Amino acid sequence: MNTIAVILINYNSAKYTIDCIESIWDKTSSNLNYEIIVVDNNSKSDDLNLVDIFVNNANRANLKLIKSKINIGFGGGNMMGAQAANAKYFAFVNNDSIFKNDCLTLLVNAMEANENYGVCGPKAYKEDGSILATLDHYTSVSKELLGRSFLEKMNPKKYPNRKKEYTNHQKGQFVSGSFMMVKSVDFWKVGGFDTNIFLYHEETDLCKRINKLNKHSYLIPEAEFVHYHGASTPKSIAIKTELKLSQLYVIRKHYGYCKFKFLLTYFQIKYFLSSIVKPKYWHLFFVLLKGAHLSDSLKQKQ
Repeated sequence: MNTIAVILINYNSAKYTIDCIESIWDKTSSNLNYEIIVVDNNSKSDDLNLVDIFVNNANRANLKLIKSKINIGFGGGNMMGAQAANAKYFAFVNNDSIFKNDCLTLLVNAMEANENYGVCGPKAYKEDGSILATLDHYTSVSKELLGRSFLEKMNPKKYPNRKKEYTNHQKGQFVSGSFMMVKSVDFWKVGGFDTNIFLYHEETDLCKRINKLNKHSYLIPEAEFVHYHGASTPKSIAIKTELKLSQLYVIRKHYGYCKFKFLLTYFQIKYFLSSIVKPKYWHLFFVLLKGAHLSDSLKQKQ
């Protein structure tokens, strides 16, 4: 059994995937026993071929490529990778990430020394060197209506400042899905990623379920990486719609129908008014008006 299985999703972003793998090789201690599993989410043939050639030329026993016949999303892709892994820890890493130091060893050391560390993530930087938040607060009605800053001022213990540059291990509600490490036994105990979610809020849902094991999410600031934030998922109304579908699904799953219905109504009003000024939002409004069903997810439009 390996100590760590690093799982990367490639979707039409071969250059990022290759650069990420090379940074892992460059920064990770040779004493660490790890494997890298790349799951291709039905990329275009030219992009997939670049990854395929790279993996074959590398000729490393601890690097493998799995090809999905359809795009099964972030959670689905990671589940496919996890099922092929044989490791004590899973590190789910966005392919648009570059390691600045030996993140894997530092995260494992932190988790080995602290039994209640359920999910850990390194300190993230944008490509310009500025801090990118690793910790965040669970999606909720109060977060949506009041905003992160208000919650952090009112209850800093429950809602730690996500933009602060921490030097010690810092507990939060969840860590960013751009780079998160979890014990495989805990991951499987809670059922892994919820594959009903195609994109966004998967880490919120996973960390919330792991928290029920009395294990918590932590930022490990001595571990550092650069995240080309959003590079692997271009912005569009379709993506924003997916974000809202996932958010409302997680709200209903963890907080019940009444809070789901309240937030859905709020979004319906908000995006109806937004659509009058910005017609591009009409698509999102009509999806919300229909009830924000997962049948409108991009997952179903393949």
